[in-house]
Amino acid sequence: MSANEKKNPLLYFLRESWLLMAAAIVFGSLLSSLNAAWQPKIAQNEIDKFNTLAGGLLGSAESFETVPKAVPVDIGKGKTYSVEVKKGTDADGNPVGWAFVCEGAGFADKIKLVVATDIAFETVAGFGVLSSFETPGFGDKINIKDGFYQSQFNGTPVTKLELTKIGDPEKVDDQIVSITGATVTSEAVVSIFNTFLLPIKEALQEQNLLQ
Repeated sequence: MSANEKKNPLLYFLRESWLLMAAAIVFGSLLSSLNAAWQPKIAQNEIDKFNTLAGGLLGSAESFETVPKAVPVDIGKGKTYSVEVKKGTDADGNPVGWAFVCEGAGFADKIKLVVATDIAFETVAGFGVLSSFETPGFGDKINIKDGFYQSQFNGTPVTKLELTKIGDPEKVDDQIVSITGATVTSEAVVSIFNTFLLPIKEALQEQNLLQ
């Protein structure tokens, strides 16, 4: 260390760390460029997955058309989630149901679902998981198509749902039996339904889109 650097420690620090700072700037720029390059592909992959999941939930749907106005849903803590609701139509152009993406906090991270209903928005056609990072072997059971947990939502009424630890999972009603060992994840999915479904139905009614 020179005499000047002893008098000015900042000068010494800058001399020793300039390479590290330069590398950080370069690598930061590279990561930003890569993210920008991959973002369109990531977005397209999510659209493709939505179409696959929504098409599976509304079996006769051949295409999906986004309704004119997005639906703002209050998700708490002063935050609003803008929902793009899509109407599914069959090969002859007849409407068969509604599908949309909704999300909420799970046990490990955010859970993002594709939910579908009948065209009258009276009953749930089911849900599929667009993305989640729940505990393997427990919370990730929400991902199993036609599994114990997902199947309970098929045909349930569009109303406030209730999670229970004891019940008949084959009975179609507003009672959802939780996954053993994954109560938090089970509650998260029910909470997502309760947060989004009724506000979306009300918004579609206000737009005169429900028959």
